[in-house]
Amino acid sequence: MGAIHLKLIKWKKLLTITLASALLLSGCASSTTTKPSSEGTTKKEEVQPKEGGELTYALATSPDSLDPHRSGLAVAVRAFRTIFDSLVVQGSDNSIQPWLATEWTVSEDAKSYTFKLREDVTFHDGTPFNAEAVKYSFDRIIDPKTQAKNAVALLKPYESSEVIDEFTIKINLATPSSAFLSNLSQAMLGIVSPTAAEKYGDQFVKNPVGTGPFKFVSWTENADIVVEKNEEYHWGPSNVENKVVPYLDKITFKIIPEEATRIGSVQSGQVLAAETVPPQNIVSLNNDPNQQLLQVNTIGLPYTLFFNQRKEPWNDVKARKAVQLAVDVDAIVKTLYLETYSRAWSPLTPGILGYDESLENKNKPDLEKANQFLDELGYVKGEDGIREKDGKKLILNYVDGTPNREKRNDIAVIIQQQLKKVGIKVEINITKDIASVVQQKADYDLYGNSQVNSDPNALRAFYHTTTPEEEALVKRLGGGSDPEIDQWLEEGTVELDPAKRIEIYKKVQQKIIDEAWIIPIYVFPYTVAASKTVNGIKFDALGYPLFNDVNIN
Repeated sequence: MGAIHLKLIKWKKLLTITLASALLLSGCASSTTTKPSSEGTTKKEEVQPKEGGELTYALATSPDSLDPHRSGLAVAVRAFRTIFDSLVVQGSDNSIQPWLATEWTVSEDAKSYTFKLREDVTFHDGTPFNAEAVKYSFDRIIDPKTQAKNAVALLKPYESSEVIDEFTIKINLATPSSAFLSNLSQAMLGIVSPTAAEKYGDQFVKNPVGTGPFKFVSWTENADIVVEKNEEYHWGPSNVENKVVPYLDKITFKIIPEEATRIGSVQSGQVLAAETVPPQNIVSLNNDPNQQLLQVNTIGLPYTLFFNQRKEPWNDVKARKAVQLAVDVDAIVKTLYLETYSRAWSPLTPGILGYDESLENKNKPDLEKANQFLDELGYVKGEDGIREKDGKKLILNYVDGTPNREKRNDIAVIIQQQLKKVGIKVEINITKDIASVVQQKADYDLYGNSQVNSDPNALRAFYHTTTPEEEALVKRLGGGSDPEIDQWLEEGTVELDPAKRIEIYKKVQQKIIDEAWIIPIYVFPYTVAASKTVNGIKFDALGYPLFNDVNIN
């Protein structure tokens, strides 16, 4: 890492995140192929990676943006991680290692980080990478005009940057942050070309320019995204073997939302790889001699249903608990995912720092108690079986997006059937315009979301009370507010002792579940089906695919 100040070593020990390692089932850069031996068994032999060719990779949904600062979707990261690099990288042992930054020191109060930057990096448009570019990127994220999404939460508590010299930058925080270095490794804090961002303005979302191993070529809406290799690349991170120009000439990300079509495309050879393998296809693909199944455990926030506490009666804990007790999550997960997905129990996934195992098996369906809560609230069943109060039926507006990603629309249908048993009518609203319906108008009673993240500080963006100004820009999911949860989340951000952080985040998880702010549903395993001609697909610590080592034989 270079000559790093002793203080940094001490801080890094405190800042290292204790996570379960991602399960990496992938090829390596020096491609390994399997050939029959004379005894009839198989043996592996090393094959030199072949240069050239095109990887076709089917995505399950369309990205919302290729601007890392303005994206809110994991599927977008899978595409734009090829285009953008970060200051640091999270290694397989979860340590934070150099990338565009070669070394860094931390101030005594842990509120300032001084980074030394690589001096040999150039953006795809020829703009030099330097301290000014880093300052521009981070200032851009916190500028309200950018309308940044997940990047804002990841960058907090960023305050300002100071350019010390061309390749040295000092980043100032409002408070110490135990998650800051880890967050800097995420693609949504990737460094953008200042020249291109100014040139394209709002259209940078479809004209991305970074320093990554691949350069943007085109994006045809709802069809495909094409990137080509960056011939100048020679600054790859430590989590790939090929740190120079990619082997592939280009990657075409095909957008194929329909499950059967997507998997059929890889089985027929129309595409070489496809993400998000449906549960019913996993066994057959595992037994297919022409295909390989790659899987990685994602960490962060599981797929979770949020009650909109801005609306009655969901601002009452009894109403939320009634739904919580009437929904049979086990039945949903077993029916839809055939036990290939794990049930979620907490606002966090297993494997992340502070995950509270004591919540597992805590809440079981109890229709009698659910009915009791609704009775206590004054809702009485009418002739049609739907409860009413003051002449108003008890209707739950369940909003979900299209297409039917990971069978999430099907979850809505099952919950509709389950809640009918306790007299709640569920109206399902499937919309393409989640940004307007959920984020701007908060016009829902129940809505589901998940997030890939490396640190429990991710809870803060979802569960900490927002200011009126923040709420005016984007409505926080659920909108719940609790001073005690706020205090714990603030403590978790600045606490650098991992043991103390664990206890803080356990309290947060327990109260969120006890107060029924949410219904956790499942933990998402990212699965990729690929032709056995494809070698070298790897995944980063969060479960996103990396293509630096990919080659086709």
